[in-house]
Amino acid sequence: MKPDTPCPCGSGRVFAQCCSPALSGTRPAATAEALMRSRYTAFTLRDSAYLLASWHASTRPPTLDLDETPAPKWIGLQIRAHRPLDADHAEVEFVARYRVGGRAQRLHETSRFVREDGRWYYVDGDIHD
Repeated sequence: MKPDTPCPCGSGRVFAQCCSPALSGTRPAATAEALMRSRYTAFTLRDSAYLLASWHASTRPPTLDLDETPAPKWIGLQIRAHRPLDADHAEVEFVARYRVGGRAQRLHETSRFVREDGRWYYVDGDIHD
């Protein structure tokens, strides 16, 4: 992805100033919301290595296959709420929209995050109907 293109996470910033530093490993996400945004962007780029690295070891799957056919086309992220619970725990409620085979879908989840050694990790989440 070109550094000056709009970031897929919908922040309104360009990729180089938004999710790129987290995805490249040059700067970890500063908040649970920033990690959620970078993970959404990783899904749009099919970056399974970043997704696994940003997933907490206690719940991380051994592998992550993003080679679905037909591949989802991610079309938007809306952050509904970012709730810091304490200095090292937070929740982020979001809706991610995507298309599979031309059919629109949405994922509405409240995700849990933990910060260890200064880095935020995705732990798990509850899917909303």
